[in-house]
Parts: sequence; structure tokens; C-alpha cells
Amino acid sequence: MPTPSPRTAKLDLRLSPEVKARLVAAADQRHQSVSEFVLSSALERADETLASRQRFILDAERWSAFLAALDAPPRSLPRLDCLFREPTHFDPSASA
Repeated sequence: MPTPSPRTAKLDLRLSPEVKARLVAAADQRHQSVSEFVLSSALERADETLASRQRFILDAERWSAFLAALDAPPRSLPRLDCLFREPTHFDPSASA
């Protein structure tokens, strides 16, 4: 298990008394401090959120369609082609 880095950053929350009471009750059920409970719960949700943005699962049919889309040649976008033909400040002729 990697050595945890020292806790030096702080996060402040404004809560209603009802919300704080719920967090205290939940932390007590897990035999944790409120800080430990909130931190572990928040990290679980953060991991779920990030994973859902980084990985996706496809069935065989959709996987084949996905691979076909990746292998397909790019479609022509005339307006983008026109934009790339315009000179920019980075072109050698523009710096003279």
C-alpha cells in the first residue's frame, strides 16, 4: 500500500444542522469521524464519476460499430478545410 501524502489542504463546507446531524449519524454507524466519513464517501463518488468518463463498456455489436467508426476515413468538413488554408500569425510570412 502506498504511503499517503500528508494532509495539508483544507475543504470547508457550510451545512444545515439537519445535514450535519445525518453525517454525524452515518459516521457513527461506520465508527468513523465525520471528516473520515465525508472524505471516504466523497472519494468513492469521485472515483465513480471519473471512471464513468474514462471507461465505457460495449456489447459485441456496438464494439464492432465503434471500431468501424474509428477505422472510417475522416469526413470532409469544407469550412474547417477553408479555415486551415487561411494564414495565421504563426506562418513564416506573417512574422516579417
